[in-house]
Amino acid sequence: MKEHKTRLTLISLLADGQFHSGEALGEALGMSRAAVSKQVKVLQSWGLDIYRVQGKGYCLAAPLELLTVERILSHTACADLSVIPVIDSTNQYLLDRVGQLPSGAVCVAEYQQAGRGRRGRQWLSPFGSNLYLSMYWRLEAGMAAAMGLSLVVGVAIAEALQSLGADGIRVKWPNDLYYQDKKLAGILVEMTGQAGDAAHLVIGMGLNIAMPEQEGESIEQGWTNLTQACDTLPGRNQLAATLIAKLAQTLTDYEEKGLDGFIERWNRLDNFLNRPVKLLMGPRVVEGIARGINNQGALLLETEEGLVPYIGGEISLRGC
Repeated sequence: MKEHKTRLTLISLLADGQFHSGEALGEALGMSRAAVSKQVKVLQSWGLDIYRVQGKGYCLAAPLELLTVERILSHTACADLSVIPVIDSTNQYLLDRVGQLPSGAVCVAEYQQAGRGRRGRQWLSPFGSNLYLSMYWRLEAGMAAAMGLSLVVGVAIAEALQSLGADGIRVKWPNDLYYQDKKLAGILVEMTGQAGDAAHLVIGMGLNIAMPEQEGESIEQGWTNLTQACDTLPGRNQLAATLIAKLAQTLTDYEEKGLDGFIERWNRLDNFLNRPVKLLMGPRVVEGIARGINNQGALLLETEEGLVPYIGGEISLRGC
């Protein structure tokens, strides 16, 4: 973190969304204007929309509410909360500390240098635009009981966002949130443990809040921002707190009720329920009508062979 101290200080100076001259920034940081310019270029590579006007200085395109432990905890309780502005991966941070953390521990970041999604894909993580959050959970029932957990997490996040006014949020099997048929958030559940012992789960989420268009140009599917789904959003600290509280409560409910207690809630939120879809499983493609999930978290597809459950694969609307 020390190597980023100057850059994070520069961000905090610019976070008000006002113009700051290169000279004033240099004085505050103890460096030359040329050095400030170099630091600004690094921040732009992190995805921050900073522009410069001759005679006025540097300015963020919009004010930025930075995440802090104090602000998040002012809205909710948390077993153990780490806010790390620049990190490789919030999931990896918790995975590296399994056994040292209490169940319910959370890591939140402003920028991930090596954020990842399902199947090893990169998760684009520009600074301050979105929310990158991971929670550690110890599941006493073991790894077998974690089947379908990404579905439960999707329900929790969708319901939390709906409670904030984003009524159109839907879930996509097995691990995404959608708004108007575009991806809004992704979920990655990773686990460690041994047979007969508790499962150590790390549940990661990347939520697009205000991803700049230019930052999302490399994304190979339709995507959207929470700002499109909700007219009046709370600040990012309150949003993080809302999701943390909902996720912890939902995981507690899951331990008591299992997946059976969430099937109806999933089907109510299912973006693809009763719609024709393609299920992509490597080179294999299965076409059918999506009919929700069963009590094992499998996707139910109505095909020429009848109602068939599928555990693996990804849903696609392309060509349907």
